[in-house]
Amino acid sequence: MYFLEAEDVVKQFSGHLALNKVNIQVPPGKIFGLLGPNGAGKTTLIRIINRITAPDSGSIRFNGQESRPEDVFRIGYMPEERGLYKKMKVGEQAIYLARLKGLSYPEAKKRLVEWFDKFEITSWWNRKLEELSKGMQQKIQFIITVIHKPELLIFDEPFSGFDPINADRLKQEILELKYLGHTIIFSTHNMASVEEICDEIALIDRSEVVLSGGVNEIRNRFKSNTLNVTLRWEGGIFSLDSTYYSVLSAKTQAGEIKMRIQKKPEASNSEIITELSKSYEIISFTEELPSMNDIFINTVSGTNSTQV
Repeated sequence: MYFLEAEDVVKQFSGHLALNKVNIQVPPGKIFGLLGPNGAGKTTLIRIINRITAPDSGSIRFNGQESRPEDVFRIGYMPEERGLYKKMKVGEQAIYLARLKGLSYPEAKKRLVEWFDKFEITSWWNRKLEELSKGMQQKIQFIITVIHKPELLIFDEPFSGFDPINADRLKQEILELKYLGHTIIFSTHNMASVEEICDEIALIDRSEVVLSGGVNEIRNRFKSNTLNVTLRWEGGIFSLDSTYYSVLSAKTQAGEIKMRIQKKPEASNSEIITELSKSYEIISFTEELPSMNDIFINTVSGTNSTQV
């Protein structure tokens, strides 16, 4: 059973169709990438999941049951546009928001102190939020999002405002939350992050899901049967002719031949390896997979070109 399902969700605003029969299935305990260009409908879907707004038709289900008002306490949401009170002191504000999520004062204080110690930000407790940098404010927002240990965490561009070191630290915290059993929806334009941490994705473009599935499965689905091969070469003439592949590029350097080859239809990797090993020692043999960034661009560009 999926932890979260959106089925045929439709939402329209003043003549604009924001979501058109959108379907997603989020497995429990996984990191699910919700992707798409600006204006595609991602934020609208997130707001519907959070019960901030309601769909015109379709449904949201948690563990197979229709979404209910009390489900909001099962969710931690870190929006791209942060909503903290800049004039309030950091600790005071954090306790206030933690209590809104159902924690008692003692429990909220205890958990916050633990998180502040973990992030080495205890000295910020009595400072006003407006005194902190954007990255520091992001850390506070993250802590407030996870403080009530919700089953579902939704992070919208969580690395925005972070330097590489702090972005990596936050990435590790998100992976730790997954390890602890939380289900995570991760919305970002950073496709490198998607490859690093997401298990599955759904790509929304122009209000519809245009691509979905496991990250590795999708990258394999879009592969072009291109291989990178390194051979040991002892000099002399080497042949580039083959019934199994065509050579896209080749160069010799320091006793090696480095080739980028295109596998021909019906050819197998084992046939290529067998042929090459008759004449050369194979040092490396890897299949080239497209990046999620390339897949994103090609899918969105292709979708838009068909709808012009």
